[in-house]
Amino acid sequence: MSGRPLSLILLPALDCNAACDYCFEKKSRVRLSLPDLSRLTRSILDHMEIMDAERAEVYWQGGEAMLLGPAWYEAAFELMEPAAAARGRSFAHYLQTNLVGFGPPWRDVIRTVFNGSIGTSMDYPNRHRRLPGGTPEQFTEIWLRAVGEALSAGFEIGVIAVLNADSLRVPPGDFLQFFTGQAGITNIQVNLPFPGGPSHGGETLESAALSRFLEGLLDAWMADGFDRGVRLGPFEALLDLCAGRPGRLPCIWNPNCANEFLCIDARGAVALCDCWVTSYPRHHFGNLFESPDLSAMLRVSPARRAFLDRPTYLLQEEGCGLCPHLSLCHGGCPVRTFTAKGTILARDPYCEVYQALFGKCRELAGEVVRRRLALSRPNQASPEPPSRNQ
Repeated sequence: MSGRPLSLILLPALDCNAACDYCFEKKSRVRLSLPDLSRLTRSILDHMEIMDAERAEVYWQGGEAMLLGPAWYEAAFELMEPAAAARGRSFAHYLQTNLVGFGPPWRDVIRTVFNGSIGTSMDYPNRHRRLPGGTPEQFTEIWLRAVGEALSAGFEIGVIAVLNADSLRVPPGDFLQFFTGQAGITNIQVNLPFPGGPSHGGETLESAALSRFLEGLLDAWMADGFDRGVRLGPFEALLDLCAGRPGRLPCIWNPNCANEFLCIDARGAVALCDCWVTSYPRHHFGNLFESPDLSAMLRVSPARRAFLDRPTYLLQEEGCGLCPHLSLCHGGCPVRTFTAKGTILARDPYCEVYQALFGKCRELAGEVVRRRLALSRPNQASPEPPSRNQ
């Protein structure tokens, strides 16, 4: 087999128990039934055989994924696993949730289905995440309590931190301390916002201020985090790659995300990712409940062809071929470009930010190699792990 996994985002619930201002998704009450999941699983496995993929990474998102309840995921696991094994394939399951519905009933399914790992999201400072009729402060309190309960249960937690305009006004060290100290999370992914879908409150941040903040955050992490095992994306992967080590960059910097990702929602709609499938139906590749041959759908989809052709256009028309950072960026994220400029045929609006970040990481690559060698030397005390109670 090729060894290349299929990265698949599944949206089994299109509604949500939160009311975040800047959400890019158009919500609906549609939820995926188990019989329909069985149909989707057959189509996915057929496609895996054609692409010669032994493994699929399945990212369960929403809406809010936990609205279906733990018993639904147990049944889904019992449905999907034997179907995959019978065809010499496998699924690795990942959960992305706002944690509002987390509690003791979820513990067994998180251990068995999701290998003891939870993905969540939070911003600092929180200006947009809230429950219906509630405040951001109330939401943050609920989230912090749920994070503490999940960590106490022994689960690993990774958080996506979406920046906002107020994030750029706080000291980068305080930003990092909120997640590593107050929340007790040591696996953090920093994402940049975009004004997508029907939301308000999302925005494309000003490049100079954003670059200064990210460079300061990188400095804060190198000063207090890197040596004690705090993981901070995308910096960690960038530094590894610049230092000649293996690293897995986020989807925005894949050579072509149309070759790497797929998203399927509860209605059977197929698109590039959750940003496209929920709010931009003109960019759908098709519907698996109407045309169950996923490979054929992808082969003939004009929308997918446009994504596949984007890198060539950027090289020829947008000057990306002259950029020294092309091998890292590849033109950036098409949905960020689309929501800011109304087309995918342009460079990512954060192009200047990426260039500053790539340049700084290249400068730090030698320092990273020296630090990793020092940490790996025998008879040297290991750094203490961060305390969850700080």
